[in-house]
Amino acid sequence: MLHNLSKNNSLVHQFVAELRDTTIQNDRMRFRRNLERLGEIMAYEISKTMAYKIDKIQTPLAMADCPVLQEQPVLANILRAAVPMYQGLLNYFDKADNAFISAYRKHHPDGSFEIDLQYTACPSLENRVLIVCDPMLATGASMVATLKKLEAMGKPKHIHIVSAIASQFGIDFVEKSLPNCTLWTATIDPVLNEDKYIVPGLGDAGDLAFGEKMQH
Repeated sequence: MLHNLSKNNSLVHQFVAELRDTTIQNDRMRFRRNLERLGEIMAYEISKTMAYKIDKIQTPLAMADCPVLQEQPVLANILRAAVPMYQGLLNYFDKADNAFISAYRKHHPDGSFEIDLQYTACPSLENRVLIVCDPMLATGASMVATLKKLEAMGKPKHIHIVSAIASQFGIDFVEKSLPNCTLWTATIDPVLNEDKYIVPGLGDAGDLAFGEKMQH
C-alpha cells in the first residue's frame, strides 16, 4: 500500500519545497529540521494505523479511560542520511525500540553499483511493527537490501517504509520485492538520471544534512 502525502494540501508541501530549494539548502540546520518535521508528520499518520488499548489514567479529579498504543514499534535508521527524519519519528514514538543500519552505494567504473551493508544493531523484530526511514527512495535497492538483512532478526507483523521523496521506479521495485510493506512518502518524482539519482529530487540528503561524506 502506498500513501503519498502530496495528494492533499498540507504543510508537507512547504517542507518539501524548502528541502528542494538550493538557497534554503545552504542552511544545514533548516534542512535537517525540515526532514525532522516530515518524520513527525509521518509518525502521526502511521500512528492512525496502529493498535490501541484502554488505560485507566488518574487525573486530579477522577479516573479517565484513555486509548494508548498497545505496543511500541521498532524504528530503523539507515545511516547517515536518515538521521534527521528518524529523529522526527522518535520525537513522536518516544518509547520505541530502535535499530541502526549502515548502507551505501559502492559505485563501479562501469556505472553499476552494489549496496554495501557494514553495520547492524537491532532488537528482535518478531511480531513487531517495524518503521524504516530513508529520505530518498531512489532505486529502492538499499531499502530492499536493508530489509532482507533484517530478516535474521525475526519476522515483523508489519513494515512501514518512510521517505521524503520517492521515485516511481523505487516504489515499483519495493512493492514488487516487498509486497506486504506500506510505503509513506511526502512526494513522488518520476525520473532517475543515469547515476540513479532522483530528478528533480533535492541532491544528496546526507551531504546536505551533515556535509560532504568521507570516502569509503
